[in-house]
Amino acid sequence: MTRIDLAGLRVRPAQVWGGVRLVPLVRDEPIEGLRLHREVYDGWGTASVDVGDGTTYTSYIPHGLVADWSEPDANQGGGPGTAARPGGRGEAASYGTRLGDRAPAAAVPVRRPVRRLARRRHGEPRLRFLPLHLALEGYLSLHFGGPSTVWDEWSRQAVRRGLSPRAEAAYAGGQVPGLADALRVFEIHPGQCGMVLYAADALAAAFVVPHPDDYRLLHPTLVEDLFGELVHQYARYGGPVPEFTASLDGDRVHSLAQLRAAADAQAREWAAAHDGLMARDLLETPYAFERVYRAGRFGLYRFLPPFLRSGQEQHIGELITDHRGRTAYLKTFRLSEAQIRRGHLLRRLADCDWHLGRTAEALGTSYAELVARVRRAGLGELLEAHVIARRTRVTREG
Repeated sequence: MTRIDLAGLRVRPAQVWGGVRLVPLVRDEPIEGLRLHREVYDGWGTASVDVGDGTTYTSYIPHGLVADWSEPDANQGGGPGTAARPGGRGEAASYGTRLGDRAPAAAVPVRRPVRRLARRRHGEPRLRFLPLHLALEGYLSLHFGGPSTVWDEWSRQAVRRGLSPRAEAAYAGGQVPGLADALRVFEIHPGQCGMVLYAADALAAAFVVPHPDDYRLLHPTLVEDLFGELVHQYARYGGPVPEFTASLDGDRVHSLAQLRAAADAQAREWAAAHDGLMARDLLETPYAFERVYRAGRFGLYRFLPPFLRSGQEQHIGELITDHRGRTAYLKTFRLSEAQIRRGHLLRRLADCDWHLGRTAEALGTSYAELVARVRRAGLGELLEAHVIARRTRVTREG
């Protein structure tokens, strides 16, 4: 378990559009040796991905990211090629039938199945991965196999198929009120390599890339990202948030140098307030990291929160770090309260070998209340109803 480190990124004053607040993150120097660009998939919407363990992951996937890395000596810089290579139109299959010399038949794209969520291009220092979907698949696979011990409280489906199929809901950025307009009008700062996005001052997402040119190219894609239910609700029902304003003491400013020093002090105060208060839960939570791929001096990871308690914001996500541990790429997804509860419940069940009685004791609750929590979490179909009813009745009578 470790924390997200944003060392090397500086917070700039926030920009506000209604209930959306964007906090720019800038670098004094880009991280050399890694560049990111977008790969467009023509005609894509919902796609299925072969995860590689006999299961598939299906989601709305608007585009992919391609990481280009160079492999010089670890102490040397050097940038890889950065030419974007968007996906072509690909093959098409005729749809319908025509006779004679009429207009050609309509065509539908032939979509080849995606083989991996992260896959290196053959013979090239390029890695294609699907942004956020590494993290979401990691959350969906949490104890996906179901009960580790065949207790009679669990149904045959739970024992045979585990939690399959497992589904969670998310919103595309275009469905988050105000987000598209905010991204269109917000100013991009010199050296900006990321941002932290808030809806009604609730942290919605963090996004970091290694180079300012990467951010300029990928900034518009944020409206196509996936966001949690809580973020959508805050943006729709929350009111406008206050803008950042600088307050300078005119009696103490008598020169341009003093004015510059006072402005810098205000910026430092804003950055400290942001890191220590607004982004505290994101930055101070210890996460469990899983390395997905190593690319030269860089490692691609996905992470899950500890699911320790409800009421505290918790995020899943993915990041790329270099050999010095610096964050080159980061993308996060905020979980809803229901998703946090499901993750917490699955963790506690797994810790107790899926024994309902021991799990109830560990949670400090009754057998009947634990059964109710399992059902409220959307996992009720995994329970064997007749056994649960009999044991709940015996527990109450006893």
